[in-house]
Amino acid sequence: MAKEIKTIGVLTSGGDAPGMNAAIRAVVRAGISSGLKVKGIRRGYAGLMEEDIFDMGTMSVTDIVQRGGTILFTSRCRRMMTPEGQKMAADICRKHGIDGIVVIGGDGSFRGAQKLSENGINTIGIPGTIDLDIACTEYTIGFDTACNTAMEAIDKVRDTSASHERCSIIEVMGRTAGHIALWCGISNGSEYVLIPERHEESDEQAIIDKILSKRRIGKKHHIVVNAEGVGDSYAMAERIEKATGIETRATVIGHIQRGGNPTCRDRVYASAMGALAVDLLLEGKTNRVVAHKNGDFCDYDIDEALAMEKDINQHLYSMTKRLSR
Repeated sequence: MAKEIKTIGVLTSGGDAPGMNAAIRAVVRAGISSGLKVKGIRRGYAGLMEEDIFDMGTMSVTDIVQRGGTILFTSRCRRMMTPEGQKMAADICRKHGIDGIVVIGGDGSFRGAQKLSENGINTIGIPGTIDLDIACTEYTIGFDTACNTAMEAIDKVRDTSASHERCSIIEVMGRTAGHIALWCGISNGSEYVLIPERHEESDEQAIIDKILSKRRIGKKHHIVVNAEGVGDSYAMAERIEKATGIETRATVIGHIQRGGNPTCRDRVYASAMGALAVDLLLEGKTNRVVAHKNGDFCDYDIDEALAMEKDINQHLYSMTKRLSR
């Protein structure tokens, strides 16, 4: 028989992502409208360990849907990786009357949620990461905003690259995943996209050959989008300039991709995922992660979700090569 849920908690963990506030707002308001008490937990699992827990009402989440970052703050917590820390976290939940908890974050955050569930706390995960590297879902909160931020930055770099007839190596975030790089490579019309999922030692020579080939037919500037997981952008720029004789600059866009007002898509998807997480807790479910698959919102067992592997979209990757000829 499912445990009756009366009080739920919500926290954000790991890297922040635009749209997390929209998800928090949805959890709080969906929970309250369903007759639940809702408690906010500041600074992720670290704040849970320190009992930085407070009551939330509808006014706690007023005017936050448009804000980037997370009003609950976030951090990484090594203690949550130990059995002692995991038991302590669950005991603190019980001490504060928290029957179920919503964890908004990436795969590391879900591993913590998995352990809370094993220790008797009903737990639901919401995928919040700009990297789009959660295998069970086709969408993660923050990805759309990060792509738009990077795309606009690359457009601006292209302007100055064209003015100086340069080659620009532009590095985008994504940790070990190349999804942001791939999308920006297409949306910015780059000559080459480097992603960790398909990276080969011959890629750099291929870039050099393409730059020289395009110069011969009159192209005066060049854009290469490089994923964080490939890295080495500054050294790569030096090598390409030496091989081609063309001034080459590296630009690392960095953490601006994590911030800014979330796009409409991030706000809507985050809200839908937050409300579904509350519904799953009300049904007595635990150890689940909310996902978006085949155009609809659904949920997976966290164990199953963490065991999945995610690859790059091969159709999009092949398309970048065809369109950059």
